[in-house]
Amino acid sequence: MPSATFTVRVDSSAKKRLEKLAKNTGRSRSFLAAEAINEYLNVNEWQVAGIRHAIEAADRGELIPHHQVRAWVKSWGSADELPMPKATKTK
Repeated sequence: MPSATFTVRVDSSAKKRLEKLAKNTGRSRSFLAAEAINEYLNVNEWQVAGIRHAIEAADRGELIPHHQVRAWVKSWGSADELPMPKATKTK
């Protein structure tokens, strides 16, 4: 995949840490920064998509009552562990 260039401002401490890591790993600062950005995007895109999906489900009234979630979590690790509760339409 072709790459693109852009500038990122970091504080001097982060720059020094990046330079040290690049030297110790034999990688370029650009490589390490690109890897870090890609990892950040992978984690945060998934999380934001999940939150957006949950908000949309809540807007449709697809909710799990708090007492059901609390009972489910309380049962974790016990001999009588409950199955995950299912959302029900509340509107």
